[in-house]
Amino acid sequence: MKLYGIKNCDTVKKARKWLDEHGVDYQFHDFKKDGLDDEMLSRWETAVGWESLLNRRGTTWRKLPEEVRDTISAQSAHAIMLDNPSIIKRPVVENGEEVRVGFSADEWAAWLT
Repeated sequence: MKLYGIKNCDTVKKARKWLDEHGVDYQFHDFKKDGLDDEMLSRWETAVGWESLLNRRGTTWRKLPEEVRDTISAQSAHAIMLDNPSIIKRPVVENGEEVRVGFSADEWAAWLT
């Protein structure tokens, strides 16, 4: 299992703590330190859709110009996420072929235990 996110993100911290407490083995990939590439992002977009990956609640989204937000498309979202990995909803988890976005203790308990 591989968990992707940003080390200082509160949701990622909660997810990592949950995984550690439940003895789930995982690797952590920090977008800021380890980067994000086109292939990785395309794989996630195919699995869950670009709309699920794009965090429209965060400050990175709010800082985008209004005309960019109003005309967002799959193609423009891909470019924005590559340029600003902070705009990706976190964490992203790859478990085999499965990809999930976000953290919910209840959902993860049903999924991983």
